[in-house]
Amino acid sequence: MASVQVFGSPASMEVQRVLACLFEKEVDFQLVKMDSFRGPKRLPEFLKMQLRGEALSYQDDKIALTESRAICRHIVDKFKNQGNKDLMGEGALERALIEQWLETESHKFDPPSSELVFFLAVAPSLPEPELPPTSAIEESKKKLEKVLQVYDHRLTDNQFLTGSKFTLADLSHLPNTEQLMRIDETRNLFERHGNVSRWWKDVSKRESWEKVIQIAKQPPPMA
Repeated sequence: MASVQVFGSPASMEVQRVLACLFEKEVDFQLVKMDSFRGPKRLPEFLKMQLRGEALSYQDDKIALTESRAICRHIVDKFKNQGNKDLMGEGALERALIEQWLETESHKFDPPSSELVFFLAVAPSLPEPELPPTSAIEESKKKLEKVLQVYDHRLTDNQFLTGSKFTLADLSHLPNTEQLMRIDETRNLFERHGNVSRWWKDVSKRESWEKVIQIAKQPPPMA
């Protein structure tokens, strides 16, 4: 059995971020599928690892983590000598630049993009659909548009967000963007920015991400 175990639903964007990182670093792992939507109602054996019903739990020897970005940083550090060695750069300066864009993703890109995924993809499919007000959707779209304008400018002279190499900063955007590109009204937000559109075509074709998408297509977990 692999020493690394990931507990969660492959449909979860948090889980997908970690899986993409594991594939990039060529780490052997076991995925234990769990239903993200059951939260605290999960089976008792799984609640031991996710006491508050978190969507994700990562176990590596005696380490247990539940935040996807922290998990990715741990994976990169622990398995630094295998797989993609560019994910956190070389030296303090490159790492600082990557951390800067990871912060941008976490604090600027993730909030409006996650809201839009919930409003437009998750809420309508719930057993008791929650229909958000149009004003909330439009506000999230405005916030995301401002972020994409910054990204488009950054990508004018750069293949990826931190330069010429695919890094954790790019990888961290994959789950939310994948979902938004499947929705007409949010896909248009990305496609109207030529550099962002080109960047997405590049990063979404990575073998690691294609493996994640294939796993996400498998039958949903029951636990």
